[in-house]
Amino acid sequence: MKLQADLHTHTKASDGTCEPAENVRLAKEAGLAALAITDHDTVAGIPEAMETAKKLGIEVIPGVEVSSVGRGQDIHVLGYFIPYEDQAFQERLVGLRETRHERNKLLIARLQELGIPITLENVYRRKQGTDKNIGRPHIAEELIELGIVTSIEEAFAKYLGKEGAAYVNPPRITPQEAIRLIQDAGGVAVLAHPGLYDDDELVQELIAFGLDGIEVNHPDNAEEQKLLYIKWANENGLVMTGGSDFHGWRGEEPFHAMLGSHTAGIDAVEQLRESAAERKK
Repeated sequence: MKLQADLHTHTKASDGTCEPAENVRLAKEAGLAALAITDHDTVAGIPEAMETAKKLGIEVIPGVEVSSVGRGQDIHVLGYFIPYEDQAFQERLVGLRETRHERNKLLIARLQELGIPITLENVYRRKQGTDKNIGRPHIAEELIELGIVTSIEEAFAKYLGKEGAAYVNPPRITPQEAIRLIQDAGGVAVLAHPGLYDDDELVQELIAFGLDGIEVNHPDNAEEQKLLYIKWANENGLVMTGGSDFHGWRGEEPFHAMLGSHTAGIDAVEQLRESAAERKK
């Protein structure tokens, strides 16, 4: 059986519901050879995951999912084999989290304008630690508790997604800047869930700019999209990755998908490793 890796998972360090150690245990139970911890704009969950991985005999790839805005929508760039212990790199991420905080304030203000009794304080009670951050799923959870919606999906469809009534998108770094941030730190930059953006021209623009890879196997990429991304990856020498985008559980259901359900072969991990090693030279 070919060894597999889930290269896109989140923990409580950002908007997941599981401790980093639990992600590692789930990966081990799923028979994976490796997994990446890719929290939004933070590396806070990586040390715990690394420690657990040593005990369980599984590889943890240090990663991050960098938030950016391109053509008026959220664009996420995954960074692999990033220098998660480097102070300068961590400080760059602090600035990204501060922008996320400003967005949260604007979102909550918009929800209040719509007559919803939500407060910043109640949403932020979910936050643990100064380097852990709050995102839209936490706001969605608060909307569920208030009885405004019944699910995360409904919260995004009605209020928080790009077609939602409360959607806001303050200025952030561009996807090109996100790619450069990761690469300048010695990491490998991969475009996350390109199927979500519905903008093939943007994807091609980022490939031309210098992306290292593209996330082909993701629960939000349609089958015909995957075939297109494979074609582009082969034409441009990109690493083809895959991941579940696991965020833990919302009720009894895994969100986005169960850890280990969407993966890449271990050869993709080796390609990422080699690219990072070459860049650090």
